[in-house]
Amino acid sequence: MKVVSAVQRSWQGISFVTVLLTPLSLVYHLIITVRRWAYKLGLLSVYHAPVPVVVVGNITVGGTGKTPIIIELARALQSRGWHPGIISRGYGAKLTEPAVVTPDSDPRKVGDEPVLISQQTHLPVVAYPDRALAIRTLLRNDVDIILSDDGLQHFAMGRAVEISVVDGEFSYGNGLLLPAGPLREPRSRLNAFDIQIRRNGSAESGEILVVSNLSRARNIVDGEQKDLGDFEGTSVVAIAGIHYPDRFFNGLAAKSIELETLAFSDHHQFTSGDLPADRTVLMTTKDEVKCREFAQKSWWAVDQETILPDQIIEKIERTIGQRVANG
Repeated sequence: MKVVSAVQRSWQGISFVTVLLTPLSLVYHLIITVRRWAYKLGLLSVYHAPVPVVVVGNITVGGTGKTPIIIELARALQSRGWHPGIISRGYGAKLTEPAVVTPDSDPRKVGDEPVLISQQTHLPVVAYPDRALAIRTLLRNDVDIILSDDGLQHFAMGRAVEISVVDGEFSYGNGLLLPAGPLREPRSRLNAFDIQIRRNGSAESGEILVVSNLSRARNIVDGEQKDLGDFEGTSVVAIAGIHYPDRFFNGLAAKSIELETLAFSDHHQFTSGDLPADRTVLMTTKDEVKCREFAQKSWWAVDQETILPDQIIEKIERTIGQRVANG
């Protein structure tokens, strides 16, 4: 784990470690280039769904805040008359077949992010690494548009719209491909995306800024809501099992909350022994879905407010219309 963390830290610049790993990045580049062309030339088959598929992903490794954006996209599309469904990989779950996810699904069996999406949207959600099979299962529902949580590199899945998300703080790191850098694909791939989103920070040319901030705390047991400012002066234990836990901790600290922090690995499967039962605990909504069954009255989940500009939905609809018109 320490080795992995050291490599990831090196991705923010050029160092001795990145220079050593550069030959492996060249091999990786060759592999993904050959694979992509195999799909383009028809050597590998692509599944095209009978409804538009909108893929929201990133070309960097690690969390960029795609899931909150997926949730808001689903809500916005629904408000405009669409009937969205969502597919997700179900990271961490050992799935042997596509799983229909409900708000009460066990995140250990289907993944934490699909359960969170289901709880937040109450829309049809299917989890499975094979996106084509996930889509076929999802189509048993009355859906006329599909959102794929991640999957830009799953070229076996046809798509009508590609949306990339980049984190405003880490951006593209040193700009190198894995393992010398954080990129899954070269930055030149950005030119092919229909929409580029930067989550927080300052948007660069061609990007649309999406602002996402911590909003209110919600009691996990009884649903009571509080402003985060109400915790000022209270001794709080903040826990996070996400890709970059300091983002959550720093957001709470900015509210003048006195924190003791407990960081866990991304997608950590919590047990009751991981959290203090007799302390005020603040956690992310992603972690909440794994702690509900043993939650204490003093535990709170912190919701996020994600603001999507109207131009994103308008561009999705316009792009779908153009693709349909062009056959």
